[in-house]
Amino acid sequence: MAAEPTREWDDEQLKSDDLPKKDLIKFIQDNAAHSFLSEHKLMGNIKNVAKTAKKEQLIEAYNQLFESKRFKGTEVEEVTQSVKAVKIEDKPKTEEVVVDEGPPKFFKSVLKKGDKTNFPKKGDTVGCWYTGTLEDGTVFDTNVPTTARKKKQTKPLTFKVGLGRVIRGWDEGILTMSKGETAKLEIEPEWAYGRKGVPDNKIPPNAKLIFEVELVSID
Repeated sequence: MAAEPTREWDDEQLKSDDLPKKDLIKFIQDNAAHSFLSEHKLMGNIKNVAKTAKKEQLIEAYNQLFESKRFKGTEVEEVTQSVKAVKIEDKPKTEEVVVDEGPPKFFKSVLKKGDKTNFPKKGDTVGCWYTGTLEDGTVFDTNVPTTARKKKQTKPLTFKVGLGRVIRGWDEGILTMSKGETAKLEIEPEWAYGRKGVPDNKIPPNAKLIFEVELVSID
């Protein structure tokens, strides 16, 4: 570490009109630590600092610099520690981005081909007819009308796809479908309702779900 600077002026010289503000500012900028300059608003072009800083403020900063000994080079350890802290805090975010989830947690089979040109993008509003069953064939939910008359009165389920408004197996699966397509989505528990299930809808914990989905609209 470089030797500490010595005082160039005593109190009488500091207060003298013979000592320009610019000289004081230059000395402090040359010798003070970055954070010290920031705290005392002495960073930047010397002429600009001289316009805004009063002589009394500069004298006070000069004296404080020697009292606190916050010279250049004294903050290396402090900066290193703060960098370490930032890296530790950022680490979980990095892990979330690069985490390998393995293969998709759903399997899709096409029952009826769509137009193969119009595919939904994240944020698009899609409309779907669907029927959801458990592995044993138990139907736990459907919006498919049973009669032609009911079909006129019933509307497809609509939602913005890819934004987590539905279970992940739907979000991921429907993004692979084209308009008019009917597909069977077999969704593992991790991308469905997981360990809790949905007791009110008769979906048990860790249930694999099977949906027959028809993609009827994309907006």
